Amino acid sequence: MKAQPVNPELQREARGLMAYLAALEGKGILTGQHTQTREQEELRVIERETGRLPALCGFELLSCSGNIRREGASEACLEEVERNRETLPLAMEWGRRGGIVTFTWHWFSPVGGWDKSFYARNTDFDPDLALREGTEEHRAFVEDMDRMAERLRPFCDAHIPVLWRPFHEAEGDWFWWGRRGPETARALYRFMFRRYTSVHHLNNLIWVWNSPLPEGYVGDDFCDILSRDQYPPPHAHGAFRDKYDSLRTLTADKGLAIAETGILPDPAALEREQVPWLWFMTWSGRFVLTEEQNRFDALRKMYLHPYAVTLDRLPARFG
Repeated sequence: MKAQPVNPELQREARGLMAYLAALEGKGILTGQHTQTREQEELRVIERETGRLPALCGFELLSCSGNIRREGASEACLEEVERNRETLPLAMEWGRRGGIVTFTWHWFSPVGGWDKSFYARNTDFDPDLALREGTEEHRAFVEDMDRMAERLRPFCDAHIPVLWRPFHEAEGDWFWWGRRGPETARALYRFMFRRYTSVHHLNNLIWVWNSPLPEGYVGDDFCDILSRDQYPPPHAHGAFRDKYDSLRTLTADKGLAIAETGILPDPAALEREQVPWLWFMTWSGRFVLTEEQNRFDALRKMYLHPYAVTLDRLPARFG
């Protein structure tokens, strides 16, 4: 992994995290877990079963979207939004205690839409128009983006590095940012990159691109790390070498990560086969709260294996 950041103004602590990841590559993997509620039940299960906590914790930003339309929304949507509110202080606390923070943003469409309008099927929002100055879509897109920048500002002021993964799963058409294809998703990401680095100066963000497709790749000048999401069959643990090798064809220098997974990797296979994923992040809810997807034995195998880096094994500080 090349530790040189794409943002030349990147803060010392974030540079330190990148250097740590470069040194870790092929020697271990960061354990990671997504959470999206104030209760963070997933962390409690992991600690109960293993006595440890993940090195990396994922936090959800969906309730920070500017255009959540409560009228006509389903109970499931309203509950998801409500349970996600006020989780940013938890992310700040995690970063202050030395854990690694990553954010996922299921971005409700900036205008229009209904119910969970981050899904393309629930909005007619056109991402091509979001890139066209003078349109209502562009105005709302930039307004939402700037509002999110202010939510991220305290992490920058506190010098807490953030693994920032916007426009995730850009290869698909299930979210509004992917409905016009990967090239449009790439343009959205590049627009945000320029605005967040040159206008908002969010110099704590480590930029993570999230798509395995060569079409639409943002390029080595716009991301620090490449990642992909995967949801294998239940209990199908492994090193996922085929997915690693496929992603590696996009870049020679960037570190690679499993940004979302339904299934835990097998740490012994990772070490034996030398598949140097930097981290994995298991998704929330049933993927860890029950044994439907991952048995608790597999959870213990991962978190207690010497190849796995947990919270207690992280350095006291980066940079």
